[in-house]
Amino acid sequence: MKHTLTSPDGTRASRLAFGTMQFGGRADAAHAQEMFEACLHAGITHFDTAHVYTDGASETLLGQFVQNHRDRLIIATKAAYDVAATRKNIFASSETSRQRMQIDTLDVLYLHRFDPHTDLTESFAAFADLKARGHIRHIGLSNFAAWQVVKAAQIAAGFDLEVAVIQPMYSLVKRQAEVEILPMADDLGILAAPYSPLGGGLLTGKYAQGGAAGRLTEDDRYAARYGQDMMHRAAQGLKEIAAARDVHPATLAVAWATRHPTGPTPIISARSAAQLQPSLEALTYEMPDDLYNEIAALSPTPPPATDRLEEQK
Repeated sequence: MKHTLTSPDGTRASRLAFGTMQFGGRADAAHAQEMFEACLHAGITHFDTAHVYTDGASETLLGQFVQNHRDRLIIATKAAYDVAATRKNIFASSETSRQRMQIDTLDVLYLHRFDPHTDLTESFAAFADLKARGHIRHIGLSNFAAWQVVKAAQIAAGFDLEVAVIQPMYSLVKRQAEVEILPMADDLGILAAPYSPLGGGLLTGKYAQGGAAGRLTEDDRYAARYGQDMMHRAAQGLKEIAAARDVHPATLAVAWATRHPTGPTPIISARSAAQLQPSLEALTYEMPDDLYNEIAALSPTPPPATDRLEEQK
């Protein structure tokens, strides 16, 4: 059975999560609060941040917003992105996050990335101590390959712990997770909460005419990540399908990622409530099989893990 995250009062995780990476950066406090309230109104109960986002402003702002709703929300954050995943660093990061957000217990604490130089036994010993102290409820892994998740899950079991949730990248133009990560999580009962279902904004259609402001034009990492011609052709095709159906491309992009047979919980984000609205509409958008397949055909299906293309359906 797939792991289901719940809030402290037992409220189940929503079908989509909201990522606060923009809080305190591209989204100032006022826009951040508007988006938070829009999420609550839409039924979002799962909020995601990280120790390194906007130099701590993301956690600080989210903490301010959640105080009157704390028990019914799931608050996830991450540690050890730009430092080693040692006991010392995990403890320091989690304590800083708790203080910034003014909450006693983090519902989910992720390892933000795989650290090849630190024994995962040390990392999970730290998680075990944090859980015993009541500082965390669940453990997550972000940006881990499938084999790394399986290795971590085996080590976690030695501490009587489970990996509850993973956070891979996944969208119409980033489909590698379909090969092993999503099937692996589904088989092991781990919730998958993939990030960037809009492909860094590419799948909103705003870059189709050129000249649009956003991460793809302002951040060299995103420009490189989504710089392939195939990706831009897929985005244009999605825009055309959306126009024909009178639906925003962002709604289709998020609904498509949500529609994967393993049932992931994509993490949506935006700079403003107006920009966020089309993604929120994916919560209620029913995508039929023919449309799912039509959209999937816009980008290459990745080869199977065995690379036996002749057996691919």
